[in-house]
Amino acid sequence: MESDPRLREQLARALSWGDAHVDFEKVVEGVPPKLRGKVPDKSPHSLWQLLDHLRLALEDILDFSRNPGYREKAWPEDYWPASPEPPREAAWDESVAGYRRDLADFQRLARDSSIDLFGKIPHGSGQTYLREILLVIDHNAYHVGQMVLVRRALGIWPE
Repeated sequence: MESDPRLREQLARALSWGDAHVDFEKVVEGVPPKLRGKVPDKSPHSLWQLLDHLRLALEDILDFSRNPGYREKAWPEDYWPASPEPPREAAWDESVAGYRRDLADFQRLARDSSIDLFGKIPHGSGQTYLREILLVIDHNAYHVGQMVLVRRALGIWPE
């Protein structure tokens, strides 16, 4: 089953789908720069923090999945930006671009028939490639959902 191209394609598509919920592209579209670093009342994070956390976590999981020299990062400081505001206006677009690039690389990994999806990652501690793909799908869906809630709280989500 791990070599089934239909399974691989489904996993690759699931990494970015929005069939049953909002996708990444919709949630980052049209966010005014002045609201990217605003933390709404009773919310733990700004849109910037959630966006860059998505990018940082995806970058790390991708690195772990394909780099035999992978080094574990420190939690939580290496996974969350320190400030609720982007360090500069271009940081938002750079984070979106980095996320898109790494997501495309992860989709290529999912489609790569030379990788045994159920095989253990050689430099890991029992993790499989399939586990890492499912982790990214779940993690992304969770935080994209949080971004929708933050946008609603800021009054910038289309009704």
